[in-house]
Amino acid sequence: MPNDFNQKIIDEFRAQHGRLSGMFEGARLLLLTTTGARTGTPHTTPVGYLPDGGDRVLVIASAGGSPRHPDWYRNLLAHPEVTVESGVFTYRARAEVLTGAERDRAFARAVESDPGWQAYQDRAGRVIPVVALHQIAQGGPPHIAADSPGEAIRLVHDVFRRELALIRKEMAAGNSSTLGAQLRVNCLTLCQGLHNHHTGEDTALFPFLAARHPRLAPTLERLREEHGRVAALVEELRRAVSGEHPDPAAARTEVDRLTTELEAHLTYEEQQLVPVLDAG
Repeated sequence: MPNDFNQKIIDEFRAQHGRLSGMFEGARLLLLTTTGARTGTPHTTPVGYLPDGGDRVLVIASAGGSPRHPDWYRNLLAHPEVTVESGVFTYRARAEVLTGAERDRAFARAVESDPGWQAYQDRAGRVIPVVALHQIAQGGPPHIAADSPGEAIRLVHDVFRRELALIRKEMAAGNSSTLGAQLRVNCLTLCQGLHNHHTGEDTALFPFLAARHPRLAPTLERLREEHGRVAALVEELRRAVSGEHPDPAAARTEVDRLTTELEAHLTYEEQQLVPVLDAG
């Protein structure tokens, strides 16, 4: 059973689909459910994470700099299959403890994006483990914490709107001559999420709707075309923030272009598809 502090975070996280207030507002947290090493019962813990591209995220067993590994880490050593809640998506994952140079590189990326991780390492008196959570592929659509298909679309779109807000905030706060690591993480997270979402719509949702609602053909064609434009802008943003010499001016321009295009796309899709999905 989580302690009272964690339980309040868990309850707000689930009720607000990943949005948190107070000291955790804007923080990257997920809910990690592990199986107790001794008891075999499920335990849910809020943990910070670092997006790592592809189908995995990194979690760091800092325990706030405690000299002891957190319980959730000992649990996943015994039972590596876990459940991850992002606020919108829930999925099973396989936990892999990173070792050697791979662990050190991953921890260095975490410290670059948030120096607080190094402060925890300095006082822990132990090597803080870094764990990769690999999403386990499943058949069918993803599990989304929504009461209807229309709400599911809105929730996923809100994730992208939040990512854009984080990017704009980092861009406004950053040094004009450099790109911060957290900004690069936010940009690359948005890029990956949009690619996955639009691929799913193009290959599954849109054919499903086209077969049942032929009148939507012009709408679906427009949305597919917009997917192509968004993908091109995403690639421009990826280039602007990646590489050895990222270009802040180019990144700012690409963020503005992507924001304008994506906001219009999300709004149009909600206007056209949510009523159809909810009516069905």
